[in-house]
Amino acid sequence: MATVRHVFTLDYVADILGEHPDLIDAIVSNDDNLTYGSIISVSFAPDDTRTALTDDGIEELRDMITNARRSPDGWGQFLEDFVDDPDVIKTVKAQPAG
Repeated sequence: MATVRHVFTLDYVADILGEHPDLIDAIVSNDDNLTYGSIISVSFAPDDTRTALTDDGIEELRDMITNARRSPDGWGQFLEDFVDDPDVIKTVKAQPAG
């Protein structure tokens, strides 16, 4: 594993990938969805922690989303598997592909 020299906040990752931030958050909220070490917790204060991704995490996430978007059925199943909130699914489906 390469040395982590910088990380990216989830909002920035969503911008990079052209995806809705709630989709990125839903996928990353389960740390089993990406390889160990790709998801980093950054603490700003005792009660202020944010999640960030490494370069490898972004690439892994990009590959997951790209593969899922290959067919409408695959994309629908992907959203059902990774997103618990029906409103987020509706919002993500209405958004054009990144």
